[in-house]
Amino acid sequence: MPLTAREKWDWLSLTYDWMTFGEDRRQGAEKRRLFAKIQGRTLLVAIGTGNDLKYLPSDCNLIAIDISPRMIQRGRTKARREGGNIRMVLTDAQRLAFGDQTFDTVLTVCTFCSIPDPVQGLQEVYRVLKPAGQLLMFEHVRSKISPFALILDVMTFLTRKFGPDLNRDTVGNVLQAGFRLEREENVYLDIVKIIEAVKYQTPSEAREGMREA
Repeated sequence: MPLTAREKWDWLSLTYDWMTFGEDRRQGAEKRRLFAKIQGRTLLVAIGTGNDLKYLPSDCNLIAIDISPRMIQRGRTKARREGGNIRMVLTDAQRLAFGDQTFDTVLTVCTFCSIPDPVQGLQEVYRVLKPAGQLLMFEHVRSKISPFALILDVMTFLTRKFGPDLNRDTVGNVLQAGFRLEREENVYLDIVKIIEAVKYQTPSEAREGMREA
């Protein structure tokens, strides 16, 4: 019987830091630059073991979530070390435990490669953002370069059993969830990206934006 998302990430919490060792050296500067754009009340979707907390602005007003109690536990340990105003909530990104229009910013780091239904998760993000709220994403995605795309498709058959899908069209999913895409930047080839998007101010703007997309 397949593991649930919670069971999978509870299990992976034991080896997650080892699996992601070296990312700080490769990607730390880009993450810090992205995180500097955080404004207002901020939601971090999927804190994991808290590796990225050190890149947050010191005055950040943050709520961090994860579906895994063990990830939350490890993240809380690192949050105490970093200090700052951080609260952690155990909840599913596909059914966020927050009211509509709660946050000014939502931040994700290698999150929407792992959520079972990424569009549903992004629609939840859209719901909890205030009008004109910003979505800041640091994600790995499916390449548009044929050889790399094929390799990622093959690898995903294995990686999705114990971790992320490597071949998702996250930019397309962001648009499908109703956001206005502001910026897309390649960090490593076209496999690791920074994605910045905004929630429309009004329902009429959203309808117009969806027609143009």
